[in-house]
Amino acid sequence: MARKRHPQSAGSADFYIKLLPTLLTMMSVLAASPVRAAGTPGGAVPKIVVNILVDQLRSDYLEAFMPLYGNDGFKRLLRDGVVYTNVDHPLAHPDIASAAATIASGTAPSSHGVVGRMWLDRETLRPTFCVDDTQYTGTGGTTDQSSARCLSVSTISDELKAAGEDKPIVFAIAPSREAAILTAGHAANAAVWIDDKTGKWSSTNYYGALPAWAAVRNTLGTISDIDKTEWRPCSELVGNFSYFLSGGVKKPFAHKFKGESRFADYKTSALVNEEINAAAKSCINSTMIGADPVTDYLAITYYAGQYAGQNESASPMELQDTYVRLDQALAELIATLDLKAGIDNVLLVLTSSGYATETTTDLSRYRIPTGTFDMKRTAALLNMYLVAIYGQGQFVEACYGTQIYLDHKLIEKGQFNLAEMLERSQDFLMQLEGVKDVYTSRRLLQGAWTPGISKIRGGYNPRVSGDILIEVAPGWQYTDGQNSKKNPVRESYIPYPIIFFGGGLQASTFDTAVTTDRIAPTLSKAMRIRAPNACSSAPLF
Repeated sequence: MARKRHPQSAGSADFYIKLLPTLLTMMSVLAASPVRAAGTPGGAVPKIVVNILVDQLRSDYLEAFMPLYGNDGFKRLLRDGVVYTNVDHPLAHPDIASAAATIASGTAPSSHGVVGRMWLDRETLRPTFCVDDTQYTGTGGTTDQSSARCLSVSTISDELKAAGEDKPIVFAIAPSREAAILTAGHAANAAVWIDDKTGKWSSTNYYGALPAWAAVRNTLGTISDIDKTEWRPCSELVGNFSYFLSGGVKKPFAHKFKGESRFADYKTSALVNEEINAAAKSCINSTMIGADPVTDYLAITYYAGQYAGQNESASPMELQDTYVRLDQALAELIATLDLKAGIDNVLLVLTSSGYATETTTDLSRYRIPTGTFDMKRTAALLNMYLVAIYGQGQFVEACYGTQIYLDHKLIEKGQFNLAEMLERSQDFLMQLEGVKDVYTSRRLLQGAWTPGISKIRGGYNPRVSGDILIEVAPGWQYTDGQNSKKNPVRESYIPYPIIFFGGGLQASTFDTAVTTDRIAPTLSKAMRIRAPNACSSAPLF
């Protein structure tokens, strides 16, 4: 039986035969056109990728000081960039080290291993700085011995180096060595920072010799002679404008950098961003960065926190001046990149470390519930409790921060049930005043997932973290057993953005909740390389 033909199909063969030359022409044009990569013009990968981390940048301050900015820094980034306004880190209680490692690797400390600037070494029971490594010596005048050995996974720049067979140029520039090394990764050409003792640009022979452009900055003596410099507001307007309640009419500040802490204090001032920028411009202008089709990578860390550990009420104009000078630095950096490679050939991303340095305040003066939680005393009480149950022994080996470390060898030798001991410890500690919650290693590694526990789990790594994590109640202060310093506890949300700029991006703003571990896969996609080896997050676009 013949199949019935649809009346509209009559003559369709002749129609498609006539259309064939046009279709072939369209296909040839599409085949000849390169595939457009996300955020890159015409499909070309960017010549330079610039990953900017601003330590303690806050969206509320960024917006509050907007009247003081020029048109080519923050305003340009917010106007012409792809802006994500609802941003968070995938870990609880970030600091500059854990944030830098998370952004560079695209994963949380539970995978990359950098849970903070310092942690307790389980073998020696001594505090360990995150980038200390005695196998390598410092260059440029520092005595610090450093490497990226503690970073247990690859970073964006590592993958770029591997994909380009070491041809890409990778530099990291930061005020502190942990930020420089952790944003540089393992395979960078160099990571440079300002040494706390000498004020010189320094590095480690883990990366080789100190770059020539950094050595030239040292010969200029701009930082080592800082005791001759005075920090004043960059303009009269900055000295008179005040966003803070405690502002009012105040005498413009004037700070001199003296004594043994002068370089450390300088690194918390607005002036440090000018030096960071000067070093970045020297790096861009005196190297082959962006001079060929091979993508190069530059990681820059700026500072936007409080001066010398002061709070907003004590130094409001200093903070305003910091943001204004940072705005000027960003404008100069963008102009330098545009001149070197053309801004459409540059992909820049900017975000924050996502925390704020807390200062001690007498809350009892305002009848706000508060107290001091003594970790050393708490550890001793817990050990007494465990002795009463399991017999004599030093079950609590040490405490650091708000974490408690148990003696696993003693527990194994006594054939005690570790899971039971952890559960009993949790129940005991929850009864103490000032404790909001207690997390055991078993609860974090094997317990059910909940939104509240997700960030705690993200910041926990069994290789370096304690067996028990105590969450001290907000408003309280704790002493960590290493010294008598009181650490205030605050859980306030700190808003900050992720801004992508350049590379032919279309300006847009999103308020969708995103995390900073998605920066690495986004940059990797734009560069057409693999994401870092522990990164399982999806690109943002």
